[in-house]
Amino acid sequence: MTDRLMLLDTASLYFRAFHGVPDTVKAPDGRPVNAVRGLLDMIGKLVTTYEPTHLIACWDDDWRPQWRVDLIPSYKAHRVAQVVDTGADVEEIPDPLETQIPVIREALGVLGIPIVGIAEHEADDVIGTLATQSDIPVDVVTGDRDLFQLVDDARGVRVIYTGRGMSNLEELTDSLITQKYGILPAQYADFAVMRGDASDGLPGVAGVGEKTAATLLAAHGDLSGIRAAAEAGEGMSAGVRAKILAAADYLAVAPTVVEVVRTLDLAPVDARLREPDAASVTALADAWGLGASAQRAADAVAARA
Repeated sequence: MTDRLMLLDTASLYFRAFHGVPDTVKAPDGRPVNAVRGLLDMIGKLVTTYEPTHLIACWDDDWRPQWRVDLIPSYKAHRVAQVVDTGADVEEIPDPLETQIPVIREALGVLGIPIVGIAEHEADDVIGTLATQSDIPVDVVTGDRDLFQLVDDARGVRVIYTGRGMSNLEELTDSLITQKYGILPAQYADFAVMRGDASDGLPGVAGVGEKTAATLLAAHGDLSGIRAAAEAGEGMSAGVRAKILAAADYLAVAPTVVEVVRTLDLAPVDARLREPDAASVTALADAWGLGASAQRAADAVAARA
């Protein structure tokens, strides 16, 4: 059995599960458990399909780190529900999902899947660090395109992209990134900076879309090269040069926001899959009305233990 580490962008998956499974799926006490059941079904499918030997649920201990907001105040601003007395921004999460998060954590514990997060950083940063430091091949499971920057055939790092649904998963490799965007994975963060992302509150460079961004990266290598060429008035049209120069303040800070952190000091974690305790799986399924979903996920994990 070849060792392979799977990293789950957990919130990305449970949000998708919440919206994809009817909220009529409820626990015996009437609490919705559609996100829990959907996530368990996802884990069962992912483990069966991609056969990891190690699995970590990466967690947003801070979904909107202040150091990113300080650089770009609009970062995820549209997702803020309120500011509590501590001054920390609270992510807008539907109440029926928020009540399920403790159950999700309980289910992951029963399956023996460690949850890893770290203060002042997002799950993306945990994923970036674990993927970079891993000495075995890595599958990153996410619906977030920003993590495409981690794809690296030479190190065996690929992204399993859920953006088109669990029935249409995409395996992102170097060649597929180049085919889709005309860039290398190592250029993806700079590409995303220029393109912008409304879902994250990143404005991008006004008037520069994906095609122009890819063309500029092909000509100048990276964002530093593009900015230097614009300042020198070389290698691009006057119109594009004006757009790059007008966005100078944004371009000075945006890479720090978009690039995932790869150097976090994370505590060691034993992520090897082990056969879950049968009685605990049954108790979990019975307590929360999870039907066969808990057992299927446990069976998938046990098969790789």
